Amino acid sequence: MPTRRRLRKPSWPKRFLLALLAVPLAYLLAALVGSLIPLNGDWREANDGVTIYLANNGIHVDLVLPAEAEGLDWRALLPKSHFASVGDEARWVAFGAGERRVYLDTPTWADLSLKTAAIALAGGEQVIHVEWARDPTFSAREIRLTSEQYRRLWSSVRAGFRLDAAGRPVRIDHPGYGERDAFYEGVGKTNAIQTCNQWAAGRLRLAGVRAPLWSPFAQGLVPYYRRAGQRT
Repeated sequence: MPTRRRLRKPSWPKRFLLALLAVPLAYLLAALVGSLIPLNGDWREANDGVTIYLANNGIHVDLVLPAEAEGLDWRALLPKSHFASVGDEARWVAFGAGERRVYLDTPTWADLSLKTAAIALAGGEQVIHVEWARDPTFSAREIRLTSEQYRRLWSSVRAGFRLDAAGRPVRIDHPGYGERDAFYEGVGKTNAIQTCNQWAAGRLRLAGVRAPLWSPFAQGLVPYYRRAGQRT
C-alpha cells in the first residue's frame, strides 16, 4: 500500500508574496462591495431646486456648485482675488479634496512618484482644491437638490476648509494648475480609506442624497447619478 505524501507548506517567500497580493485584492473587493451598498436609499431627485454637478476625470471626482444659490454665496469666502484670473462669467465652483503632496507636487499624473503615492495611501494632510468654471456642462453627472439638501451640502463642503480667525478659508501659497484655481488648507486626513472620492461621497450623504457606503474610486460613485443633460 503506497504511503501518503505530506503536503509541503509554501516557503516563507511564497507566503510573503501571497500576503502582498492578498492586500490589494481585499481592498478592491471591499471597494466593490462598499460601492454597491447605498446609504439614503429612499432618496429621490427633486423635481425643482438647485442643480449641482459631479466632474469626473476617471480617477478623481469634484463637486461643482453654483457660486450663489439659496442665499449662500461662495464669493464671500473664496474671493476671486485669490485666483490669478477669474472673469465675471465664471459662476460655478468646483471642489475636490486630496492629499497635500499629491495635489501640490503633481500638476500632472505623470509627476506622481511611488514615494508620493505611498505617503498619500498611508495618510497625509487634507487639502481642498477650488476651481472657478464658466460652464458646468463639462461634468459627467448632475443632481437636482431641494433647498434644504443644497444647504446641507454647502455647509458640509464649507466644513472641509480650515478657517482663519475671521472665518475665511486659509489659502495655500501655491500657483495652482491654471488661472482659475487655488488650494486651501483642509480639515482632517486623506488616506487609502478616506480618499478624494470618498470625501465627495461623504458630502453627498450628509446632504441626504443617495451615495455609496464606501467608494474610494470614482467608478463606484458616479453611476449613482444621471448623466449631465439627461432628464430624470
